[in-house]
Amino acid sequence: MDPAIDDKPHLHDLAQQIKQWARELGFDEAGITDTSLHEQESHFLHWLEKGFHGEMDYMKSHGTKRSRPTDLIPGTLRVISARMDYMPHDMLHAEATLQNSDIAYISRYALGKDYHKLIRKRLAQLSERINNELDGYEYRAFTDSAPVLEKALAEKAGLGWIGKHSNLLNKQRGSYFFLGEIYTNLPLPVDKPAINHCGSCSACIDVCPTQAIIGPYQIDARRCISYLTIELKTSIPKEFRSAMGNRVYGCDDCQLVCPWNKFAQLTTEAGFLAREDLSDPDLLKLFEWTEDEFLKHTEGNAIRRIGYERWQRNIAVALGNCVPCDNIITALQTRREESTVMVQEHIDWALEKLKSAP
Repeated sequence: MDPAIDDKPHLHDLAQQIKQWARELGFDEAGITDTSLHEQESHFLHWLEKGFHGEMDYMKSHGTKRSRPTDLIPGTLRVISARMDYMPHDMLHAEATLQNSDIAYISRYALGKDYHKLIRKRLAQLSERINNELDGYEYRAFTDSAPVLEKALAEKAGLGWIGKHSNLLNKQRGSYFFLGEIYTNLPLPVDKPAINHCGSCSACIDVCPTQAIIGPYQIDARRCISYLTIELKTSIPKEFRSAMGNRVYGCDDCQLVCPWNKFAQLTTEAGFLAREDLSDPDLLKLFEWTEDEFLKHTEGNAIRRIGYERWQRNIAVALGNCVPCDNIITALQTRREESTVMVQEHIDWALEKLKSAP
């Protein structure tokens, strides 16, 4: 093992160099923390006990590995946490899109390329640079690819604080950014944790369409539109369908009203720019896609992971929330016969709602 691993002055310089390399690779900031997550683990386990994770069984299937980095990757001493801004220009008129029931609202993070591959590649490049600097360096890089409490680690690494809506907030950049982590055996100096600046603000709690933020820092995912449109594999509970409006993939409401997002910066990463076929598309046009067209239009995009059936399910709900018109009713009736049982159930709900509208 390279003796530099035990050389504190060298490690301090290396930590600064790592942050500079991260910026050169397109990350907007990087920080370093240790592996202690005792308080965060307690909060996470309590969340699981309440059943707030819904059908996301993967959240508990790894036991405490999610909150104990050394259990996941033995030998881990530090976590390098990095963030990358993703806010596309489409964010500038997001609220207007939400007010137009004929247009599909897609969470702004999902308008461009799937961030998993892009960030994982950059983390690998960062790790290669560190590996070239000294021998004995061991690492594993993650981007939603393993049981990791990424927001808790990023908060400890000084990248921001976890807000009342459970998203990470940065004082200079708001919340529109992705996170990635490198678990390493290097005993690097750690950064100071971020300080919470939410104060008495409750904007995110008040605006949530389905009241999923049941209290400050308490999210019942089973009520969250992001969960309902992305994670939920079965029928969407009827009690939430009207509140979903035209949101067909994810929800940004709690971020749109957050005062700290006035400091958010538009992305400079070409891969995160909105794709033309997903930028405020017409709901009826999306509903007309065949499965092959769905796969073609979502190639390399995060939306593809929910599959065609759930995509059709979500759009059927959104069409049911439109202003009634013959074109929408005809489209729903036409598509019903060839749809799966689950999609048919949502089409029937939409038709009933449209026909009973005053």
